[in-house]
Amino acid sequence: MLDIKDRQLLEHIQLGLPVCSRPYLEIGRLCDMPEVEVIDRLTRLKQQGLIKRMGVIVKHRQLGYRANAMIVWNVPDNLIKQLGGHISRFSFVTLCYQRPRQPEWPYNLYCMIHGKDKATVLKQLDQLIDACGLSDFDKEILFSNRCFKQRGAIYQNPTPALADG
Repeated sequence: MLDIKDRQLLEHIQLGLPVCSRPYLEIGRLCDMPEVEVIDRLTRLKQQGLIKRMGVIVKHRQLGYRANAMIVWNVPDNLIKQLGGHISRFSFVTLCYQRPRQPEWPYNLYCMIHGKDKATVLKQLDQLIDACGLSDFDKEILFSNRCFKQRGAIYQNPTPALADG
Protein backbone atom coordinates (compact mmCIF):
# COMPACT_ATOMS: atom_id res chain seq x y z
CA MET A 1 0.00 0.00 0.00
CA LEU A 2 1.24 3.47 -0.84
CA ASP A 3 1.77 5.91 1.97
CA ILE A 4 1.99 9.68 1.68
CA LYS A 5 5.77 9.64 1.14
CA ASP A 6 5.47 7.08 -1.69
CA ARG A 7 2.87 9.28 -3.36
CA GLN A 8 5.08 12.34 -3.01
CA LEU A 9 7.93 10.41 -4.65
CA LEU A 10 5.71 9.31 -7.54
CA GLU A 11 4.56 12.88 -8.02
CA HIS A 12 8.16 14.10 -8.26
CA ILE A 13 9.63 11.33 -10.44
CA GLN A 14 6.89 11.56 -13.05
CA LEU A 15 8.30 14.98 -13.90
CA GLY A 16 11.71 13.40 -14.52
CA LEU A 17 14.81 13.22 -12.39
CA PRO A 18 16.68 16.46 -11.80
CA VAL A 19 19.75 16.86 -13.97
CA CYS A 20 22.43 16.99 -11.30
CA SER A 21 25.08 14.75 -9.77
CA ARG A 22 22.75 13.46 -7.02
CA PRO A 23 19.15 13.47 -8.27
CA TYR A 24 17.84 11.31 -5.40
CA LEU A 25 19.26 13.75 -2.86
CA GLU A 26 17.47 16.59 -4.65
CA ILE A 27 14.18 14.67 -4.73
CA GLY A 28 14.68 13.90 -1.04
CA ARG A 29 14.96 17.62 -0.32
CA LEU A 30 11.67 18.21 -2.13
CA CYS A 31 9.97 15.37 -0.22
CA ASP A 32 11.68 16.02 3.13
CA MET A 33 13.44 12.64 3.32
CA PRO A 34 17.05 11.51 3.22
CA GLU A 35 18.60 10.36 -0.07
CA VAL A 36 18.92 6.75 1.15
CA GLU A 37 15.19 6.65 1.96
CA VAL A 38 14.34 7.92 -1.53
CA ILE A 39 16.45 5.15 -3.06
CA ASP A 40 15.01 2.49 -0.72
CA ARG A 41 11.42 3.53 -1.42
CA LEU A 42 11.93 3.67 -5.19
CA THR A 43 13.59 0.25 -5.06
CA ARG A 44 10.63 -1.16 -3.12
CA LEU A 45 8.09 0.41 -5.49
CA LYS A 46 9.95 -1.12 -8.43
CA GLN A 47 10.10 -4.56 -6.73
CA GLN A 48 6.35 -4.34 -6.11
CA GLY A 49 5.77 -3.56 -9.78
CA LEU A 50 4.34 -0.11 -9.10
CA ILE A 51 7.23 1.38 -11.07
CA LYS A 52 7.98 -0.66 -14.19
CA ARG A 53 11.35 0.88 -14.99
CA MET A 54 13.37 4.03 -14.72
CA GLY A 55 15.51 5.15 -17.60
CA VAL A 56 16.90 8.03 -19.56
CA ILE A 57 14.99 9.72 -22.35
CA VAL A 58 17.49 10.98 -24.90
CA LYS A 59 16.25 13.75 -27.17
CA HIS A 60 18.08 12.56 -30.28
CA ARG A 61 17.12 15.41 -32.58
CA GLN A 62 18.51 17.99 -30.17
CA LEU A 63 21.82 16.10 -30.29
CA GLY A 64 21.91 16.26 -34.11
CA TYR A 65 20.56 12.77 -34.84
CA ARG A 66 18.01 13.50 -37.55
CA ALA A 67 17.94 10.20 -39.46
CA ASN A 68 16.20 7.86 -37.05
CA ALA A 69 15.10 4.51 -38.41
CA MET A 70 13.06 1.73 -36.87
CA ILE A 71 13.77 -1.49 -38.70
CA VAL A 72 11.15 -4.19 -38.28
CA TRP A 73 11.85 -7.81 -39.20
CA ASN A 74 9.72 -10.88 -39.71
CA VAL A 75 11.92 -13.67 -38.38
CA PRO A 76 11.10 -17.17 -37.16
CA ASP A 77 10.11 -17.07 -33.49
CA ASN A 78 12.75 -19.66 -32.60
CA LEU A 79 15.48 -17.27 -33.83
CA ILE A 80 14.32 -14.13 -31.99
CA LYS A 81 16.60 -14.51 -28.97
CA GLN A 82 19.66 -15.40 -31.04
CA LEU A 83 19.19 -12.67 -33.65
CA GLY A 84 18.13 -10.05 -31.11
CA GLY A 85 21.25 -10.75 -29.07
CA HIS A 86 23.43 -10.46 -32.14
CA ILE A 87 21.78 -7.23 -33.37
CA SER A 88 21.96 -5.55 -29.96
CA ARG A 89 25.75 -5.94 -29.84
CA PHE A 90 26.22 -3.27 -32.49
CA SER A 91 27.05 0.12 -31.00
CA PHE A 92 24.84 1.97 -33.51
CA VAL A 93 21.73 -0.04 -32.52
CA THR A 94 20.03 1.88 -29.72
CA LEU A 95 17.04 -0.43 -29.14
CA CYS A 96 16.30 -4.05 -29.97
CA TYR A 97 13.20 -5.88 -28.80
CA GLN A 98 10.49 -8.37 -29.67
CA ARG A 99 6.78 -7.68 -30.16
CA PRO A 100 4.07 -10.16 -31.01
CA ARG A 101 2.98 -10.27 -34.63
CA GLN A 102 -0.41 -8.82 -35.49
CA PRO A 103 -2.74 -10.09 -38.26
CA GLU A 104 -2.11 -6.96 -40.32
CA TRP A 105 1.55 -6.51 -39.25
CA PRO A 106 3.75 -9.64 -39.50
CA TYR A 107 6.88 -8.18 -37.88
CA ASN A 108 8.18 -9.48 -34.57
CA LEU A 109 11.76 -8.14 -34.16
CA TYR A 110 12.42 -4.40 -33.91
CA CYS A 111 15.61 -2.40 -33.78
CA MET A 112 16.37 1.31 -33.84
CA ILE A 113 19.29 3.09 -35.43
CA HIS A 114 19.75 6.80 -34.72
CA GLY A 115 22.04 8.59 -37.15
CA LYS A 116 23.03 12.06 -38.23
CA ASP A 117 22.14 11.35 -41.88
CA LYS A 118 20.14 8.79 -43.84
CA ALA A 119 23.11 7.50 -45.87
CA THR A 120 25.02 6.58 -42.71
CA VAL A 121 22.02 4.78 -41.22
CA LEU A 122 21.49 2.77 -44.41
CA LYS A 123 25.19 1.86 -44.51
CA GLN A 124 25.00 0.69 -40.89
CA LEU A 125 21.88 -1.30 -41.71
CA ASP A 126 23.70 -3.05 -44.58
CA GLN A 127 26.52 -3.89 -42.17
CA LEU A 128 23.98 -5.29 -39.69
CA ILE A 129 22.24 -7.39 -42.35
CA ASP A 130 25.54 -8.88 -43.57
CA ALA A 131 26.97 -9.57 -40.11
CA CYS A 132 23.77 -11.09 -38.69
CA GLY A 133 22.63 -13.02 -41.76
CA LEU A 134 19.37 -11.10 -42.05
CA SER A 135 19.13 -10.79 -45.84
CA ASP A 136 16.53 -13.57 -46.22
CA PHE A 137 14.01 -12.05 -43.79
CA ASP A 138 11.27 -9.58 -44.72
CA LYS A 139 11.81 -6.14 -43.25
CA GLU A 140 10.55 -2.57 -43.35
CA ILE A 141 12.69 0.51 -42.74
CA LEU A 142 10.67 3.24 -41.07
CA PHE A 143 12.41 6.63 -40.92
CA SER A 144 10.75 9.07 -38.57
CA ASN A 145 9.48 12.29 -40.12
CA ARG A 146 8.76 14.11 -36.89
CA CYS A 147 9.52 13.92 -33.21
CA PHE A 148 6.76 13.23 -30.73
CA LYS A 149 6.88 14.39 -27.15
CA GLN A 150 9.02 12.04 -25.12
CA ARG A 151 8.32 11.65 -21.45
CA GLY A 152 8.21 9.16 -18.65
CA ALA A 153 5.27 7.51 -16.95
CA ILE A 154 2.35 9.50 -15.58
CA TYR A 155 0.92 8.18 -12.35
CA GLN A 156 -2.82 8.75 -12.06
CA ASN A 157 -3.49 11.71 -9.82
CA PRO A 158 -1.12 11.03 -6.93
CA THR A 159 -1.86 14.43 -5.36
CA PRO A 160 -5.60 14.09 -4.51
CA ALA A 161 -4.92 10.73 -2.88
CA LEU A 162 -2.52 12.41 -0.43
CA ALA A 163 -5.51 13.45 1.67
CA ASP A 164 -6.45 9.74 2.02
CA GLY A 165 -3.01 8.73 3.27
